[in-house]
Amino acid sequence: MRGTLTMPSLREYPLELRERAVRMYRTAEPKPVIRRTAEVLCVHHEAPRGRIRQAEAEADADERDDLLTTEEKDEPAQLRRDP
Repeated sequence: MRGTLTMPSLREYPLELRERAVRMYRTAEPKPVIRRTAEVLCVHHEAPRGRIRQAEAEADADERDDLLTTEEKDEPAQLRRDP
């Protein structure tokens, strides 16, 4: 399509912008919708999604100590199941 504007994929954004998206999302309270973070940065709404999800997954790898691990999140459900 001629004249259609497309936005670059996340790989095409500078590393600083990707890191800023993650930092903005992590420090925001209450947690914004990822789409809103993308709008603030003027990037496509899917661009920061993978990077933010990856950063959240790093919490499971004990790289961050301010979030619960998957095991800690599942513990209350496990306790309810056990008699």
